[in-house]
Amino acid sequence: MPFHTYVAEATARGVRVRRARIVSEPITDYVRFEYDVTFSNLAAGELVRWLPRRLASDLALPGNDFWLFDDRLVRFGHFAGDGEFLCHELTDDPATVKLCASAFETVWNRALPHEEYRPT
Repeated sequence: MPFHTYVAEATARGVRVRRARIVSEPITDYVRFEYDVTFSNLAAGELVRWLPRRLASDLALPGNDFWLFDDRLVRFGHFAGDGEFLCHELTDDPATVKLCASAFETVWNRALPHEEYRPT
């Protein structure tokens, strides 16, 4: 089943699906592509916010991209220096989950909703 179908089904059940992207500016061509296709995420019910990296300097953040599920499970994505996906790692370690949940909420509260963000 495609990702957007999962999101639509989850949000129809009342699940909140949120994504926060921390981005360097000016954005790369790939991030511009992500920005331009985010309308499909929004249409499926996902909430998306953007935070320019220059506004994240004072935040303590995990060292890798992550997904947080139900405040109980973290999926880290590990990438090579050129952006190639290497592998993922799952953890339910309470301290790691707490760190990621706190970091996400801090970023979420500071970031701009997709509709308000204007990439440079």
